[in-house]
Amino acid sequence: MEHILNCMKIIGDDTIQRTQLTHRLELVRAFQLEKGMRILEIGCGQGDTTVVLADAVGPAGQVTAIDIATKEYGAPITLGEASETIAKSPLGQIIDFYYETDFLQFHIEEQFDVVVLSHCSWYFQSTEILEAYMQKIRTVAKRVCFAEWDIDYTMPSQRAHFCAANILALYTAFIEDDGNIQNLFHKSHIKKILESTEFTITNEQMVDASYLQDGQWEVDYSNYLLNEFPQVPAKIQTLVESFAYLMNEQQEAVLSLNSFVLCADA
Repeated sequence: MEHILNCMKIIGDDTIQRTQLTHRLELVRAFQLEKGMRILEIGCGQGDTTVVLADAVGPAGQVTAIDIATKEYGAPITLGEASETIAKSPLGQIIDFYYETDFLQFHIEEQFDVVVLSHCSWYFQSTEILEAYMQKIRTVAKRVCFAEWDIDYTMPSQRAHFCAANILALYTAFIEDDGNIQNLFHKSHIKKILESTEFTITNEQMVDASYLQDGQWEVDYSNYLLNEFPQVPAKIQTLVESFAYLMNEQQEAVLSLNSFVLCADA
């Protein structure tokens, strides 16, 4: 892990980065990648998963990482700052970053072995756009590997994260259209999209993510936003208040939702 961690820009205590990196290592193991592969990562963000993908494919491989966001997006480190740091590291030679890049408009001349979408589907504004992505992926790669939060929570201590995700999705729908959670896709939705675009699912598994900090972060942010919800219709307000009650009355410490992984062949 240390050599991958050294590729990232760390501010202060690196405990958070280590915890996040541990999960991404587990996700990439589930993707079952091989040395020398050419990978396209959609929704790369600051590159946390990108560096793990680069390490997995090795010097003979290549990772093309794209994101629709600008280089100025992100905190406490922007996407641009993170990618510049990674580019100067040994793994940076394996990675090409492209920001402000819509995959549907991205010109691709050579085939990829695998396309990866890791924890980015909730940013998609509609099912139709995600379906269009999958249709194009079929034309540029043999395989797709998909990871996302699993809202089928298995422990009562994960309930708060589930409720927070719903509150944030409702906030995006009714208050702020460019919020982080545009669609709260369940894995059954992703399976249907894969099948409708003629992919064959070859691997499905759950990866433990309960130890991540994201659940508590989402709960804290949801509580911050609760004062905004008097602007929504009364029935939605009631729904939000119900989620908020269940979120904040949880007796156990907040654990994050797990991740699900789906791999499929074109």
